[in-house]
Amino acid sequence: MKPSSFAPLRLCAKLSIPILAVFLVACCQPANPPQLAPFVSDGCSCFPEGTPDVPDLWERHCLDHDRTYWQGGTRHERKQADLKLREGIRSEGKPLTANLVYAGVRIGGTPWLPTPWRWGFGWKKFPRRYRELSGEERRIICESGNGD
Repeated sequence: MKPSSFAPLRLCAKLSIPILAVFLVACCQPANPPQLAPFVSDGCSCFPEGTPDVPDLWERHCLDHDRTYWQGGTRHERKQADLKLREGIRSEGKPLTANLVYAGVRIGGTPWLPTPWRWGFGWKKFPRRYRELSGEERRIICESGNGD
């Protein structure tokens, strides 16, 4: 072979180190820190907070549930939050209502929907998915004053 036929290989060899350097610099940049919106709650999201006689009968259970949903976390943590909500409403003497609310949050609270009540709705990045909160995320939640 003629020496000129190796020109593309020499060019690739010369470019490989600068390309690798640019790639490493780009990949090693610190990730943007997670951003958490202030906690807000709409109460029982598309459902009454109580009965006509006691309009806020189970509202506090919904607020606790919203705070947990705002934070997000694992699939197991979501299930536990939903069960806790159901038990809270049952403790108010409303087992049928508790089961209806439970079915609603299991269907509508998935992190995959861009709803304002989805699992992990406090984190600005969507979708947050199911995953354990990092130490940094726990610190941010704690500093917000809304952590458990």
